[in-house]
Amino acid sequence: MAKPKGLGRGLDALLADNSQETDSLQNLAINLLQSGKYQPRTKMDEASLQDLAESIKAQGIMQPILVRPLVVGNYEIIAGERRWRAAKIAGLEQIPAIVRDIPDESALALSLIENIQREDLNPLEVAAGIQRLIEEFGMTHLTAGQALGYSRSAISNLLRLLNLAIPVQELIMQGKIDMGHGRALLPLDVEKQISIAQLIIQRQLSVRETENLIKRINQVSPTRKPSSPDRDLLRLQEDISARLGANVTIKQGKKGAGNVVIHYTSLEQLDGILAKL
Repeated sequence: MAKPKGLGRGLDALLADNSQETDSLQNLAINLLQSGKYQPRTKMDEASLQDLAESIKAQGIMQPILVRPLVVGNYEIIAGERRWRAAKIAGLEQIPAIVRDIPDESALALSLIENIQREDLNPLEVAAGIQRLIEEFGMTHLTAGQALGYSRSAISNLLRLLNLAIPVQELIMQGKIDMGHGRALLPLDVEKQISIAQLIIQRQLSVRETENLIKRINQVSPTRKPSSPDRDLLRLQEDISARLGANVTIKQGKKGAGNVVIHYTSLEQLDGILAKL
């Protein structure tokens, strides 16, 4: 996934109350560190961790990790979890770390930014992280974009990927199809999304070829006529999504009637949505 320019320019606002004058560089015992609860990466490749461990054995750790102190005397990793895991594999007992007091929303944003800058996250992991910023910290599409260096439309496009069928999301996470393929599949129902995704893999279709295929499918379907989305409706849909912190779909029928569909991924998110209604 391409890196956006100016990544993280809005993060200063999140860290405004946390002066870096309190930072301290320390060598911390490996066993005092724990994985960050806001780590956006869902999987770590064992082979790449082993390669990093060999590099650490040969050259040491070139860049300190970022941690925040916990009340029990341990530390939570904010950025650099791969280096920490690889250091353990390499047999290190200590690791250089910058210790900083960081609030939760900044911790999540920093973890996202570090991984995006290194191009280590797939689009679904980025989308899930953005969703957490919206759900847990009340950010809008705009403020989340400012924190991460994305445009509002880029944030919306990433979040829409969470509406794909789960098997299709897994294919994106595995790198078998691209984000562009996923966006092209969004207008289809769940069954067609899954079947076309398998076809993309079998035929090694490009994003453009996939878009053309879906256009042909829509053209031959007598019950589904592709129509241009109403811009005002899309704008309203994005505004409601931002207010509720959840993906919202507005389906307009004939004679002005329609449905508003609110998508949620957990009961906790649903509780938060209901509290805002």
